[in-house]
Amino acid sequence: MTTKQERIAEALDVLQQLGMPNEQLNDRTAICLLALLDLPKNKAWKEADNPKLGIRAILDFAREKLEHNYAENTRESIRKYSVKQLVAAGILLHNPDKPDRAVNSSDNCYQVESNALALLRNFGTRGWKTALLAYLETRQTLADQFAKHRDMQRIPVAINPEHKIKLSAGKHSDLIRSIIEEFIPRFVPGGELVYVGDTGTKWGYFDEKLLHTLNIKVGNHGKMPDVVIYYREKNWLILVEAVASSGPVDGIRHTELSGLFKTSTAGLVFVTAFPDRGETMRKFLSVVAWETEVWCGSDPTHLIHFNGVRFLGPYTK
Repeated sequence: MTTKQERIAEALDVLQQLGMPNEQLNDRTAICLLALLDLPKNKAWKEADNPKLGIRAILDFAREKLEHNYAENTRESIRKYSVKQLVAAGILLHNPDKPDRAVNSSDNCYQVESNALALLRNFGTRGWKTALLAYLETRQTLADQFAKHRDMQRIPVAINPEHKIKLSAGKHSDLIRSIIEEFIPRFVPGGELVYVGDTGTKWGYFDEKLLHTLNIKVGNHGKMPDVVIYYREKNWLILVEAVASSGPVDGIRHTELSGLFKTSTAGLVFVTAFPDRGETMRKFLSVVAWETEVWCGSDPTHLIHFNGVRFLGPYTK
């Protein structure tokens, strides 16, 4: 019977013959492939399958079928440095059941593409080399096709007449689009977009030069708010958090953002944006920080002002 290490070695051989980069020729990526083929050590390659699995299920397979325990904090590394590359190569499909699923959804899943599955069922047989050559001739075409399909699910947003970006699909990106198209024209007329975060690529848009003119250098983009706008007429820098599920400008976030932009020569204005006045807003309203603003996409002409002597303006201590 095949041992677990022999099975992993077989998967590594497959990955190498498929032309995967050296960075992905490791046990981690091999185990991801085996999990998504439902191929433990006691099954033959001809019995490979293509279940839809999330990262959690991949970790479970590694532990239960290959006796390989991954720490919980390795989930992001597995997604970012193994699964993502298999998707880019066209070997895996991302959310084949719902391509427009938000990238930060807990229901995200992956599945071996049908042509890749047919090929891999031939591994170890006399027909493997012939099948591999035929597959490699079309793989780039397939990868391009899948990339175009994923791009169709992204949300177009106009930054200005000359510049457009696309954000990952989902409620969070829908809200960001509303901020750009509804909030800015009403409350920051003529405002210049400095930064737009995107859960798919993080840097959806970033005018770093403009930020530098305000004496701000951002080192850790993970702490950035979702949208940053410069209101040149009043010399305000407006920091907006888009809350589709979590993350309002509460006391902790207010302190964090104040520190991140502490060198700014423009006054700081803090805004929490909700899609509507429903459950999410009710959940977080009690923790929204004082001296900030709240805006709802469903009521775009109104702001909720949280105390202070100013209405939509910076505060100085």
